[in-house]
Amino acid sequence: MRVLIQRVSEASVAIHETIKSSIRSGLLVFVGIEDSDNPEDITWLCKKIVNLRIFDDENRIMNKSVIDINGEILVVSQFTLHASTQKGNRPSYIRASKPEKAIPMYEMFCVELSEVLGKAIQTGVFGAEMKVSLINDGPVSIWIDSKQKE
Repeated sequence: MRVLIQRVSEASVAIHETIKSSIRSGLLVFVGIEDSDNPEDITWLCKKIVNLRIFDDENRIMNKSVIDINGEILVVSQFTLHASTQKGNRPSYIRASKPEKAIPMYEMFCVELSEVLGKAIQTGVFGAEMKVSLINDGPVSIWIDSKQKE
């Protein structure tokens, strides 16, 4: 499971020109799922995401988590996080899970992330054509792959 986390001052998802979800200060989390992902990947990532100390403290040092600042989280599914660009110029998405595997994993991820955060999160719609707007605060963007725990 791969996530791209962006610290945002605001973010939203629109579908067919209508805002589906929006947040203020917090995290925009793009998530990509592959067939080898399992519930342990979800648990590890959810704990990692909510505890990442990437928000400024009173000394302007990144020392606070999204929980510490009472921030919000917006989750958007994004199969392109598993793009392979090794051959040619057209990315291959062969590693990205098909919807029958990915949707239940995405839903489990969202439920567990909400539980670990201690409040509801916002989401896009899996598989929908979405327009994502954000103001990246910092900018801060963090890439995490549950298969490469460092």
